[in-house]
Amino acid sequence: MWRSGGRRSLGVLRRLSGGSAHHDVQRWRSDQACERALQYKVGDKIHGFTVNQVTSVPELFLTAVKLSHDNTGARYLHLAREDANNLFSVQFRTTPMDSTGVPHVLEHTVLCGSEKYPCRDPFFKMLNRSLSTFMNAFTASDYTLYPFSTQNPKDFQNLLSVYLDATFFPCLRELDFWYEGWRLEHENPSDPQTPLIFKGVVFNEMKGAFTDNERIFSQHLQNKLLPDHTYSVISGGDPLCIPELTWEQLKQFHATHYHPSNARFFTYGNFQLEQHLKQIHEEALSRFQKIEPSTSVPAQKPWDKPREFQITCGPDSFATDATKQTTVSVSFLLPDITDTFEAFTLNLLSSLLISGPNSPFYKALIESGLGTDFSPDVGYNGYTREAYFSVGLQGIAEKDIQTVRDIVDRTIEEVIENGFEDNRIEALLHKIEIQMKHQSTSFGLALTSYIASCWNHDGDPVELLQMGSQLAKFRQCLKENPKFLQEKVKQYFKDNQHKLTLSMKPDDKYYEKQTQIETEKLQQKVNSLTVKDKQQIYEKGLELRSQQSKPQDASCLPALKVSDIEPTVPVTELEVACAAGEIPVQYCAQPTNGMVYFRAFSSLNTLPEELKPYVPLFCNVLTKMGCGILDYREQAQQIELKTGGMTVSPYVLPDEAHLDTYEQGVLFSSLCLDRNLPDMMHLWSEIFNNPCFEEEEHFKVLVKMTAQELSNGIPDSGHLYASLRASRTLTPAGDLQETFGGMDQVRLMKRIAEMTDIKPILRKFPRIKKHLLNCDNMRCSVNATPQQMSQVEKEVENFIRSLGRSRKERKPVRPHVVEKPAHNSSAGSPQVNGSQIIRKLVTDPTFKPCQMKTHFLLPFPVNYVGECIRTVPYSDPDHASLKILARLMTAKFLHTEIREKGGAYGGGAKLSHNGIFTLYSYRDPNSIETLRSFGKAVDWAKSGKFTQQDIDEAKLSVFSAVDAPVAPSDKGMDHFLYGLSDEMKQAYREQLFAVSHDKLTAASNKYLGVGKSTHGLAILGPENAKIAKDPSWIIR
Repeated sequence: MWRSGGRRSLGVLRRLSGGSAHHDVQRWRSDQACERALQYKVGDKIHGFTVNQVTSVPELFLTAVKLSHDNTGARYLHLAREDANNLFSVQFRTTPMDSTGVPHVLEHTVLCGSEKYPCRDPFFKMLNRSLSTFMNAFTASDYTLYPFSTQNPKDFQNLLSVYLDATFFPCLRELDFWYEGWRLEHENPSDPQTPLIFKGVVFNEMKGAFTDNERIFSQHLQNKLLPDHTYSVISGGDPLCIPELTWEQLKQFHATHYHPSNARFFTYGNFQLEQHLKQIHEEALSRFQKIEPSTSVPAQKPWDKPREFQITCGPDSFATDATKQTTVSVSFLLPDITDTFEAFTLNLLSSLLISGPNSPFYKALIESGLGTDFSPDVGYNGYTREAYFSVGLQGIAEKDIQTVRDIVDRTIEEVIENGFEDNRIEALLHKIEIQMKHQSTSFGLALTSYIASCWNHDGDPVELLQMGSQLAKFRQCLKENPKFLQEKVKQYFKDNQHKLTLSMKPDDKYYEKQTQIETEKLQQKVNSLTVKDKQQIYEKGLELRSQQSKPQDASCLPALKVSDIEPTVPVTELEVACAAGEIPVQYCAQPTNGMVYFRAFSSLNTLPEELKPYVPLFCNVLTKMGCGILDYREQAQQIELKTGGMTVSPYVLPDEAHLDTYEQGVLFSSLCLDRNLPDMMHLWSEIFNNPCFEEEEHFKVLVKMTAQELSNGIPDSGHLYASLRASRTLTPAGDLQETFGGMDQVRLMKRIAEMTDIKPILRKFPRIKKHLLNCDNMRCSVNATPQQMSQVEKEVENFIRSLGRSRKERKPVRPHVVEKPAHNSSAGSPQVNGSQIIRKLVTDPTFKPCQMKTHFLLPFPVNYVGECIRTVPYSDPDHASLKILARLMTAKFLHTEIREKGGAYGGGAKLSHNGIFTLYSYRDPNSIETLRSFGKAVDWAKSGKFTQQDIDEAKLSVFSAVDAPVAPSDKGMDHFLYGLSDEMKQAYREQLFAVSHDKLTAASNKYLGVGKSTHGLAILGPENAKIAKDPSWIIR
């Protein structure tokens, strides 16, 4: 997987917050792992390694042990932390000097079989033989990283063995290079009369990647700002250069770059360090001697005067104004990222300059009305040896390029003159404090990504993790010199000649021209072929096909057994009590590190239908428009000073027992340090009781940003949009999901952003508020430590008492409402004072599912395909069979058909909690052919051509998702949102264990065949002559 620089990089710890999944670290358990690691002494010899440094990092609850390998010089960092989700990664400095994508193709090819594990594609096969919580590989601009994580010690050893063998002793077969990288092959490999075309996984992945205009811009920005060495090329590969790469060059690159002397090993968690060191030394490092790798990146020579460049990209069919599709940014080269404190300071400075509505660049650029949002890669970017800062606008008219440049220069002058308010600096330091305390489930992964770039250039990764001392030093510098930050702005921005202005404008013929160049390149290659070459290409194509169709023996790979899976779900202790007499509040005591997590769910049942499409926008702007006596700037300041964020999102929640029943509502979420709880709850009271919807100009800015973000997100999420549309007519909830989060919402936001008079939209908001922001149909939940609970109860009580109630009871818009208690455990633990959560579900007894086929025309050269089938709800025993079946179809059939033979970047089957069975493909060169493959996959499932081993592997894979770690902040959410008790989850678990061959074939025949259940189809992608002629398709 290719990683171009950071997309939108804000905040010093953006990479430490570790995504949305969070992990359960029992803080009230002793920190044995940290204490054990502190026993090591500098100079200790362990399994061929020597300990170089042992450092306690209390702010992140970990102990860092740095080692080096005696024979090879390989570097090793172990972070011991009382966390069961253990992670390993190995990282190589990979510095290509051309855009053939050699490190990226190599990253794919090493995972195609190795000395000890010579079967094809061990990487994908291990996904089904392990309980891993994460497995992947990334190619960055100057390193390649191979991480995995798991909670099971035996699994850790298995995966470590596969990863070590893959990276150090890969087969690198020519056929695998052709398949993963690029090849010439007949359009139909079995028919030599069809034309020769370019194929290859990386070739198609990069073609897909560059349909994303933000990626095009980011890539050029790095190439042009750092033109002297490896950063001037595209590490992932330029689709027009990939066909220059040879198999010999690939093998040579592996020999020079994938050596222990050029490697950095990283482990994290509570497993024993000695075991890791022993295995790494014995299975890999003992076979190497030290070399001097020549992979270092020299410093970029600073420019003596600024430069500017113009580039082009494809048009954006969702642009709110066709005449405003230009992007421009001004970027500055900053110092080396291995100067940890300078990097820390500049990262903070960047946040102060661009983050939130109080920042100088937000006021000057975003609120100028010239564009829709900041340019891509805005802010501090520390992924290259020397960092850079970039700021600009997208969605502007070409004539405004100079105006934006002038605003940037003027804003820099103003900051040098005026500095920053103390309050904003405090808010930022408060944010760092929260990010250090917040527990994420993927913390190991977040840490390995956070230190990767700095360590890659021989910086000190431990120093990077010692945030406490960096914060103290930062405060000291400010105290000693109040103009500390202003001087940095003058030094690095005003007086910096290494300054790049990059602008990008759309060209209607962009994709045509790209295709034209590709066609010419193809012609060149084909014209130089002899008759013998052509015959060989045909034979190789057949060989590749026959290899893909052969049943594969994966018996050489290690595997866990189904008996290694925990038989029972861990119990989550919950209490439900009523606040202010009638509002149920769920309390879940957890080791949250002094953080409080508050949520409220409010029903949309009484909201008139015509207002529903505007709910996502209402949610998006509710916490950003001001409330009570605070205007939007003061509100943003308070939210940053007192909370870790306040978010509002629409939800459509399925019922576990009926497909045609669902709950519709809005979830309010926030977190804070316990000392700030009264302030956070007061903010919620003000947002509920006195939200402001008057700021028309600011509202316009928010609308444009939302529309731009939705449009920019399509290339990465096309398969999700296709699946949402395909399932729209299968259940009553489908239509609402499409309204809230599908292409309908993207189009509505485009229309709103185009409106000259936006007042009619604002007028809808007080009406939505009336139905939503009261406690008529509300429930709350809190996750905090046991010590915090009594204070929390008081504050939640005060909040609920402050809310309005409707004078007369509002009738639900849809007459059929079912009241359903959330399922409690048999012991009755969540029933305190007889309270329980009652969910008010909507049902539609007249609903009839129907088939619909939609093709969204988009100017991309790739497709996103979705086919959805209505099956059964969660509590039906067949749901478990279909869940295993989806995994089985993905691993044993669709992966081969769609990725290996079809050339798509991804594809598979999945079953949602709501009973919708989805077949999908991602960045796919095909569309109709893919739908045929979906049909073949169903036939394969019905025929039962799979073994008990296949079923067991599918179970392992499903359980690794079911048992994915849950953070203290998210414990109890299944009960709060979906009404699922531990007993129901245990019953489902037992149904998963009980899935058999007979049950799988029975479920395939009963639900998936043509005419058995209702199907829906959707494709996002380029024009298609066959679909255009077929009247059963709706073309949008």
